[in-house]
Amino acid sequence: MTHYLPRELTQRLAKALHRLPVVVLSGLRQTGKSTLLQREESLAAGRVYRTLDDFPTLAAARANPEALLGDAAIFDEVQRCPDLLLAIKRSVDELRRPGRFILSGSANLALLGHVSETLAGRAAYFTLHPMTRREARGAMAKPPFLIEFLRDLALPRGAAEPVTDQEVLAGGLPPACLGPPDAVAEWFRGYAQTYVERDVRQLAQVADLVAFRTLAQLAALRTGQVLVVSTLARDAKLTAATAARYLHLLEASFLVRRLPPFLKNRSSRLIKSPKLHITDSGLAAHLAGVDHFEPGRDDLLRGALLETYTAHNLAALLEAHLPDAQLSYWHEQGRHEVDFVIEAGRRVFAIEVKAGTRWTESDLAGLRAFVARTSACEAAILAYNGRQAAQLDAKLFAIPLGHLLA
Repeated sequence: MTHYLPRELTQRLAKALHRLPVVVLSGLRQTGKSTLLQREESLAAGRVYRTLDDFPTLAAARANPEALLGDAAIFDEVQRCPDLLLAIKRSVDELRRPGRFILSGSANLALLGHVSETLAGRAAYFTLHPMTRREARGAMAKPPFLIEFLRDLALPRGAAEPVTDQEVLAGGLPPACLGPPDAVAEWFRGYAQTYVERDVRQLAQVADLVAFRTLAQLAALRTGQVLVVSTLARDAKLTAATAARYLHLLEASFLVRRLPPFLKNRSSRLIKSPKLHITDSGLAAHLAGVDHFEPGRDDLLRGALLETYTAHNLAALLEAHLPDAQLSYWHEQGRHEVDFVIEAGRRVFAIEVKAGTRWTESDLAGLRAFVARTSACEAAILAYNGRQAAQLDAKLFAIPLGHLLA
């Protein structure tokens, strides 16, 4: 068993259990949901753990879900038995006590068409993202630098430790990022096969698994790019409708994330399509057929995968520490772009990711354009993979990724 490390989201989950009768924790398979729910005392105490991955438990849930409930329980992989949600709803309506049930699943219950009961008004919903760099290093004694910077705009002290290629290629799924480096490729191979052969078949009927996997691989090669469904469908030799349905399945099972565009400035040439990200950089690399980077080559793919690695770190940090913040991207057609935009209330922050250890003036063009067009922008960050931070002008900062993700 992988050594348990604390997760950023634990405190929010524990607080929610004191407010509502149901807490729902979803996320990509193997992000560590089951381990967190069984090993974290503030969540596990006083609750019976049941997983619907266990066939006898699943059969019992389908035959008589009410008999499994009890007073307090954790139900893992709950998407496998929608009838259980109805039984929980009825039980909660009869006894509305905070913290009765924790539900977990590797499918997004809000996106699955066959799950009609969302426990509205009865549940708090959370997503467990792949491990952050802080979590994987067991370095969570201090608050995240990103959250503190958004509050006071103070530069970090000292030299940062750059993000390595191995960290990006391993991603944030615990068995990959915490296991032996020489076993990562084999683990992802088995993970991808399990996902296609089991999870997708459970979520929906997919007539052609080969075509589905091809589309997933093509999506991985486009991670960090603006999503054009028609182009993706053409390359996968699928109809646009089928490609859109497959993308919906990938999103429902947390394999991909659509990053919405930021549209709140005065530019008239903004791209309004979402940007596509594979949820985990290690999985993106595996699906794209990348197990190493060659010096002087693969620069575009290295940049895209580093951006994807940054995306899952930012999403996890915001989910745990700034849940009302919105994460998006900005792209002015034919001109400028910014990888990430964080909206926290009326405050706006821009982040551009650069894989290199140094930067030039041209690397700042998108950030400068965004600041000029967005009056609410308080800070624009060039997140580069070097060691030293610097303030370049009133709103422009160069901050090493090693600091930004600390």
